[in-house]
Amino acid sequence: MSKFLRVFISIAMLSALLSPAFAQPAAAESVCRSCGVVESIRFVQKKGEGSGLGAVAGGVLGGVLGHQLGSGRGNTVATIAGAGAGAYAGHQVERNVKKKSYYAVTLRMDDGEHRTITQGSRPPFHDGDRVKIVDGKRLALVAR
Repeated sequence: MSKFLRVFISIAMLSALLSPAFAQPAAAESVCRSCGVVESIRFVQKKGEGSGLGAVAGGVLGGVLGHQLGSGRGNTVATIAGAGAGAYAGHQVERNVKKKSYYAVTLRMDDGEHRTITQGSRPPFHDGDRVKIVDGKRLALVAR
């Protein structure tokens, strides 16, 4: 066989192997930009901020109640102590009323980014579950 014929056959075979008819089909990869895997779910309880209104109301109420005790100097001390204790108690009550509780769900997104989504109630999924972010703030479980 001539050298020219060998080169021609080699080129023909190579071009046949590289043609789309013989090429392996590429895996259709669907990229979900809002999908990820749950890494952790934490319950967070954040104390509320006191505005001072609870302390004032508690102080007044405590002062009035303290004034009902004793007479003379004892009455004055009881009034001051009642106002102080009432102010402290009122402040704590206000902070407890304004506290916030939520679940922080940490995700590892398909693109490698980490995101944290907060939810008011316990999510129905667990660590390792695949989820999708819907409307930028809700999570939906994705079927595998």
